[in-house]
Amino acid sequence: MASVTDQAGVSQLAVQRYPSVPELITSARQLAAHRPDLGTLRQVGVSRAGRPLHLLSVGRARRAVLVVAGAHANEPTGGSTLLHLAERTLRDRRLRSDTSWHFLLCADPDGASLHRTPAPRTLLDYHRNFFRPAAPEQPEWSPSVLPPDRLPPETRALTGVIDELRPYLQVSLHGTDLGGSWVQLTKDIPGLAEPFAKSAAELHIPVETGASDAAGWPVSGPGIHVLPGPDTDAAYPSLPEDARLTTWHHAHRYGGRTAIVEVPMWASDLVDDPAAHPAPVRAMRTFARRLRRDTRLVEEILDEALPRLPGVDGPLLRAGRWALSLVPGLADDWGRLPPAGTSMAYIGSVDAFGRRLPLRAAAMLLRVLDEAGDRAAPRLEQLVTQWSEAFAERFRARWVPLEHQVEHQSRTTVAAARHARVQSDLDRTRA
Repeated sequence: MASVTDQAGVSQLAVQRYPSVPELITSARQLAAHRPDLGTLRQVGVSRAGRPLHLLSVGRARRAVLVVAGAHANEPTGGSTLLHLAERTLRDRRLRSDTSWHFLLCADPDGASLHRTPAPRTLLDYHRNFFRPAAPEQPEWSPSVLPPDRLPPETRALTGVIDELRPYLQVSLHGTDLGGSWVQLTKDIPGLAEPFAKSAAELHIPVETGASDAAGWPVSGPGIHVLPGPDTDAAYPSLPEDARLTTWHHAHRYGGRTAIVEVPMWASDLVDDPAAHPAPVRAMRTFARRLRRDTRLVEEILDEALPRLPGVDGPLLRAGRWALSLVPGLADDWGRLPPAGTSMAYIGSVDAFGRRLPLRAAAMLLRVLDEAGDRAAPRLEQLVTQWSEAFAERFRARWVPLEHQVEHQSRTTVAAARHARVQSDLDRTRA
């Protein structure tokens, strides 16, 4: 990973590409060695494949913020942001005057080893080596679909860190391939909306005001979504995951809260339009039909090729089949239920989600067929190529400079920490 050094000797991230996990560890080790009085790097667990999970800590205060990167393998901005934040906390005494900062370098190093797109030039380039594990194998989401005794070691390591630090705020650094920026909160953080919107505007990043990931969630400002209570019906009943059962909620047992900060790799100015969509029900039904059609195309190729692939059962195949398994129920939801939102932004976000699901499945299954040298691979590659290009064209994709991705995510994290601290103090006073 390219880096430069400032006058104090602190390694600075040169944001030309996304760093790999080994590069993250090397940079974190250098940071800790530069200020051993403030920084420590230690192993807090291992992955299923035996890869170490590392935690970089800056500061000695009891009050803590935990920042998590790499929870989703296909969302690489968080690693760059984490290093940027770690350097900033080392330099800025005010940030660590009464707060310690802790950085989980990568929550899923096994997944990161399979998503191999350090410098994607196009959406097609991004998808050529795409990987996102099935939900039971995702560190943050596994508690929503698995019993406690079957949780993966990455999840147990993450919750163990939360139990140790008892952070008043956990920030999980996420991202989207194409769209805008938004924040999901497990409890509201009053005051966050203004600095979040200001940062996005300054860096020319659209705010995704109708993110389908937060369909039906209350909002406390444009792009700021607050997790609904346990008695609220899910916007898409067919989806097995429930955000209210993820590791995001683990901080609540210590009076904390979690902010999930999403930032796009490619921006689309079509996702921040608050105007009412003229025909949302018709649009949703159209998306449902397209989703079923595209999924059938992938399934037909896979069904033909599987008999020629004896003994193949790896994470790519599991993830691809998991994604395909979500489609029937989701398409039924879209075709049957009234939309959870009717704005142009929300309908656009659903459009993107409907394109993304079969495309990702096709991309991962293409890697399986390529590795096996199967004759069906060219047909699947044609779909991945066509869908990637159509996705980019439909949403007028424009690359967000990596330094802007990192800066916006960093600013939002610092603002969340500042305002959450005020709210935490108020909560403690009221208690």
